[in-house]
Amino acid sequence: MASQTDTRNRPSGTGSGQETAATGDTVPLSTGQTVTLPLETTATVTGLVLSADSDAVAARLPDGLEPVRVTPDRAAVTVMAIEYHRIGDDAMRPYDELAVMLAATPRPSPRPLVPLATGEYGGYVHSLPVTTEPARALGDEVWGLPKTVARISHHDEAGRRTTSVVEDGDHVVTVDIARPRTWPANHETTSYAVRDDRLEQLSVDMDGRFGVRPLSSDFEVMSGYHDRSATLRDLNLGDRAIAQFVFEGAVTYGAGQPMV
Repeated sequence: MASQTDTRNRPSGTGSGQETAATGDTVPLSTGQTVTLPLETTATVTGLVLSADSDAVAARLPDGLEPVRVTPDRAAVTVMAIEYHRIGDDAMRPYDELAVMLAATPRPSPRPLVPLATGEYGGYVHSLPVTTEPARALGDEVWGLPKTVARISHHDEAGRRTTSVVEDGDHVVTVDIARPRTWPANHETTSYAVRDDRLEQLSVDMDGRFGVRPLSSDFEVMSGYHDRSATLRDLNLGDRAIAQFVFEGAVTYGAGQPMV
């Protein structure tokens, strides 16, 4: 494992046995770009935290994680529409993505019910369509994130953002979210992914302007006909958001760390 000042190149791809990239590493991608960890980006994010069937969430989590439960039979799922304006030192052109993240804690959890307001949880990345092949390679080859290439469009009007995803010619989902007012804030969280059959975690630091609206019904999630649309329906998402939020600013992704 490289030290924090080591900038040796790492081979791209997620083949079995490849060493996880470390802080300070410069990582070449199969698409020709290189990125350095931690990866600093700027982005606009709109999102929802929704309740979901806890059994359905648990069935989609890898070994080592369990759902964050908001009630004994309901877990939490976050849906985020993300527009990246800059990636690293302009390592690749801007791209968009739509993240579906299952709120999770390492197993066994000392607290089966984790108050969402505390931030004492992370998110397992279940689905992550993006708009470019370099963006897909970035997520897959550096962190093992399940990125796929899709067509994603954003439409802003009257304080709302509507994001639609089409993949393989089929409508996956459309998300319409009102944008709350924002204020300066910093938030740190953890994302989980499976890389080379090994559960890893990575730190995510968000520094910019946040807006949050709790317990809102001012949104819409419209699933389509793609295979992943059925997955969203199977989660039985709630019709009232635990929170809806917006963020604008810097998002920094750390190197993946194996779970122990």
